[in-house]
Amino acid sequence: MTEALNIDVISDVVCPWCFVGKRRLEAALELYAAKYPERPAPVVTWHPYQLNPDLPMEGILRKDYIAQKFGGRPYPSERLEGIGAPLGIAFAFDKIIRQPNTLAAHSLIARAGQMGMQSDMKEALLHAYFLEGADLTDEAVLTRIAEGAGMDKEQAEACLDSEEARDMVSAEEDSARRIGVEGVPFFIFNRKLGVSGAQEAETLLGAMEESEKADAEA
Repeated sequence: MTEALNIDVISDVVCPWCFVGKRRLEAALELYAAKYPERPAPVVTWHPYQLNPDLPMEGILRKDYIAQKFGGRPYPSERLEGIGAPLGIAFAFDKIIRQPNTLAAHSLIARAGQMGMQSDMKEALLHAYFLEGADLTDEAVLTRIAEGAGMDKEQAEACLDSEEARDMVSAEEDSARRIGVEGVPFFIFNRKLGVSGAQEAETLLGAMEESEKADAEA
């Protein structure tokens, strides 16, 4: 293979399964590198998806969100904690106070993509929300997270103040819904093969190989 495999990941920063999916993708990339050391490293691009696009920009209390979404059913925190632990994700759901609208966070990820630091920004936002309980509706908090990922404070503030940046995120999210994405994470390999859910690393590796085989036979 002379061209790098393209992996597009559609996900949200307040989706615990998206955090699990990111870790499993990272493991799959390690398997790929070990199996095919002669091939270029795949290129991963992160795309926006809001699980709750109708939430107000200031978000709502997490306890109210859980009550509305799950009714009398318990939130599966223990299950997720058990899944996250071996992946190095110490979920701290008890620290989360607000359920945010994630449009602003996604605008930072999009801007980071233009600067070559998109994966770092995605990781920083997931870490801040799920491990620290950071309020992703607070622009000062978002700016601090962006700085930690390597973005200048002025660039972060300009992005968060930009209606154009948010409109671009909304347009990209609409595109994902138009192609039929209804749940995240959703992986697209070489713009041909779609895989839904936080699949195991071996499954994601298989999808990488299948998409490359399809390209070779085309």
